[in-house]
Amino acid sequence: MTTSEPRTISIFGYELIREILLPEILGKDAPEILYWAGKRLARKYPLADFDQVIDFFNQASWGQLEIKKENKNELEIELFSPLIVSRVKSKAEQFFQLEAGFLAQQMELQKGVIAEAFEHPVKKSNKVQFTVKWDLKDSLE
Repeated sequence: MTTSEPRTISIFGYELIREILLPEILGKDAPEILYWAGKRLARKYPLADFDQVIDFFNQASWGQLEIKKENKNELEIELFSPLIVSRVKSKAEQFFQLEAGFLAQQMELQKGVIAEAFEHPVKKSNKVQFTVKWDLKDSLE
């Protein structure tokens, strides 16, 4: 991943690919495929710590991540951005499975245990909450 100057991104262009083209190509299996695609992306871009995950989300124009709560088996994260506001307001059903898969795989890589992420779009606040869970007994070895 290279660091470059911030760029603006067209909301229309982003939504065209994300909300129209991908669901059209992937069909009813879009959420599941996007989750696994997010995991695959995370394996291509392994990050050493959560600060790097935050930076990656910013650079990918996925939004701002913020840890809301963390304990030994779970991480609650909030994601927000102008693009999310637009996505959440535009459709009844939203999928943030690409981001969920990416978060799950990053936690697997960073903690060395199997992890799973769940998305919870919150229409009232125009944010997405993710819960990433793992069991320390489920090591990858």
